[in-house]
Amino acid sequence: MPKRRNPFEVRRRRRLPALALVSIFVSLAVILAAGTLIVLWPRLSTHAADADQQPNMDCTLIVPAHPLTAQGLATPYQLVATNRDNGACNEANPVQAAFVQGSIFNFDTGEISVYNPLVIDQGTKPAINPVVPRVPRNAVVALWFGFNGANLTLQSSHNSLQDGRCVNGIKNSIFGQYAYCNAPLFFGEVNQAINLGILTPPALGTAKDGQPCPSVRDFGLVDQDQSDNVTGAYLVTKDGRTAQATTANKHHLANAQLQTNGSDNGLLDAFVDPALGCTPWMAPDLADPGKMATALPLNELQAMADQQAPVALVPLNDPMVLNNNNPDLNKTDLYRAGVDQPRALNNDQASGKTYCQNLSKLGSARIVLDAPMTVKATTPDPATGNTLFTFLAQRFVNSYMNLNCQQLTGQASPLATAQNGNGVAISATINGKPIDTGMGGTGGNGPDCNINGQKVKGCTGMVTVNGQNCTVSFANNTVTMACHKKN
Repeated sequence: MPKRRNPFEVRRRRRLPALALVSIFVSLAVILAAGTLIVLWPRLSTHAADADQQPNMDCTLIVPAHPLTAQGLATPYQLVATNRDNGACNEANPVQAAFVQGSIFNFDTGEISVYNPLVIDQGTKPAINPVVPRVPRNAVVALWFGFNGANLTLQSSHNSLQDGRCVNGIKNSIFGQYAYCNAPLFFGEVNQAINLGILTPPALGTAKDGQPCPSVRDFGLVDQDQSDNVTGAYLVTKDGRTAQATTANKHHLANAQLQTNGSDNGLLDAFVDPALGCTPWMAPDLADPGKMATALPLNELQAMADQQAPVALVPLNDPMVLNNNNPDLNKTDLYRAGVDQPRALNNDQASGKTYCQNLSKLGSARIVLDAPMTVKATTPDPATGNTLFTFLAQRFVNSYMNLNCQQLTGQASPLATAQNGNGVAISATINGKPIDTGMGGTGGNGPDCNINGQKVKGCTGMVTVNGQNCTVSFANNTVTMACHKKN
């Protein structure tokens, strides 16, 4: 299957000449895209990739024997290149890191716990040996996998894939960044407990915007491949070894760096929920006594219980369920089974067109509604957007393109972003109009602009440029000018 682009990667846009002479009392860069003149403040720092370094984005994870047992959970997974001719794979490399997340359900008590097995490079040893968890007798254990590269292949060790009921995709077509072991049985047991009243997932709650807090099945959060990664993290030492990210290990490895998975689930739990005043569901971490942890299965169970229609479910045009770039209902349903989503009985129940329509209408509206809050929040990836708001906007634009939504719906993306010289999104528009983030917006507090001899106080107002009516606004240290031909 073709290599999948990293979810945080930004496509650079071709620069076009400016329509008009624009001067402001500071140095600005000028970019014109899609009929809109956008004036950008320069960045003081740079972010550039080394063109000579092309890391291997296809790696293999060797699953240890008896992966659903306590000893199997505590045995490190080994990362190795799928094809060594393409270069090595190293867990310490952020774009090659693989992650394993486990969850244990005790039907007798209705309790869910979390345990994140460790990943190390093949042939190495952990910086600190993993904690051996206590797994209750007759408990159901399941595993989920995430990957920061393109394609992660699971490899058996002593019949581990069969013993763990592991699913990496279908024959000759893996999912990509995602895989699971024993997830359908885990979700079946938990959902039965929920139906019997043994377990009650916490309600999503209400966000600061007055709307229900988002779930991983909210069109305001999902992207081109929802529910595709995990929320776990590891510690990485200077010599490239790894350890579980526990309180004790952080104390003993004071200079170690945290390695995280670029996941939709992590985006919700660690960034979007805090920005909107929401709280993710957490469960006891068996590797870190007394601590609570987020987890992919908790996100999915909460979404199953509380997400209101329309519910975002993996569609046929999700890149991870394509088979040789063609829709595959069986692969789609196999993916859905691993994240507690209902099976699609036919193509209409997994329609990419319907998914795109909801993403366009509901997803863009939620991003705009929440802009005053997310613009103040930290970005998950500074190489994609300079705030959580611009990150979400750029992620939306990328997803709309990669899902082929414009062709399916006949409508261009409602959101557009402006990027600085390093390809980082720094502002966004909705249907060509500036988005008011409350940080300048239509009431702006920016510098005065001089556009073709026309002074615009605060860089906010109307001007005429080359026979076109143009709206100028200032937000997020960005001057945006949207122009339209006179009638």
